[in-house]
Amino acid sequence: MTANTLEKHILSIVCSVFDAYSSVLFLPDEEGETHHLAAFFSLGDKISSTAVVLPGKGLVGWIIRNRQPLLVPNFDQCQSNLGYYTVNEEASIKAFMGCPVPTGGALCVDSKRQYSFSDKDHKILQLFAELVSRQQSNRGRQELAGDIPRYFAELGVIQDLRFRYKRWPQFLQNYLRTMTEATGFDYCAFASVDTPGETYCVECESTRLLLAEGEPLVLPMGSGIAGWVFRNDQPVVAEGVEGAPASVLFGKLPDMPDFQAAVCMPVMVNKSTRGVLCLAHTSPRQIDETMRSFVRQAVDHLALFLENLYLKTRLRSLLPKARVHSHGPQPYDPDSAPVPSGKEF
Repeated sequence: MTANTLEKHILSIVCSVFDAYSSVLFLPDEEGETHHLAAFFSLGDKISSTAVVLPGKGLVGWIIRNRQPLLVPNFDQCQSNLGYYTVNEEASIKAFMGCPVPTGGALCVDSKRQYSFSDKDHKILQLFAELVSRQQSNRGRQELAGDIPRYFAELGVIQDLRFRYKRWPQFLQNYLRTMTEATGFDYCAFASVDTPGETYCVECESTRLLLAEGEPLVLPMGSGIAGWVFRNDQPVVAEGVEGAPASVLFGKLPDMPDFQAAVCMPVMVNKSTRGVLCLAHTSPRQIDETMRSFVRQAVDHLALFLENLYLKTRLRSLLPKARVHSHGPQPYDPDSAPVPSGKEF
């Protein structure tokens, strides 16, 4: 598969994922000033294959100049333009979304339906932009192209878990199993804050290593890579080197394999690290940006489940204490009508 064919294949996947009308990829020319249309996929035939944009000109140019994503849910061509359609076709576009490609350029999608794209879609589009960036650096083209559809299929499975399992233990167990299947890692575990600043506990594992009796394992906050992530609110990614010391996820514990590769991601709830998702493998693993992006997206789903769980718990605790205030006219109910005054008018 040639580079151009691969780019078109990626854009066709982008269009399918977002149910978009067109997806376009602009890359810089050799001079780096102008950007040309390198590849596109459209449900129509009105794309201008010779389109070029300058930084700052139009919506695509704005993304290129500012190196920032852009979401326009209600596109108005009187105030801005896209610059990659032939005459009159742009008038039918109702929504636009784009993000910068890390190595230069912009990846964009549009739709003929208003409000087709959401803020969360930006993160997903960035995953494709990172794929394009790696393809541009000529590393693992065919392998990465095959990984993207699989990762998005797994994200769909994870999203479905949030609706299928309402209880936390069932959701978490299935979530960890899905993560090991999607990434090919040997082991996946979730740890949560026990006593803030003092301890954390390992709640669940994809394979039983520490929780033989099913009870959470409480550990000091300074234990292992997970403890470091809790204290610093930053992820840790270790690909491992053959013969190097093992990556200790939770400190030195008996019956734990010598894991070489590890990914530990903070799970943020209410802007603080309330959990850590840990992936580990017994041999070194190449953890490319595509896999890292997938793990970040999967952790977002985990955090969303926890936020919903937190809100439900808060509501249950507050509702018994709530006072109901009503405004406006009320229907007459003789059983609850106020007692009339004894004074006659």
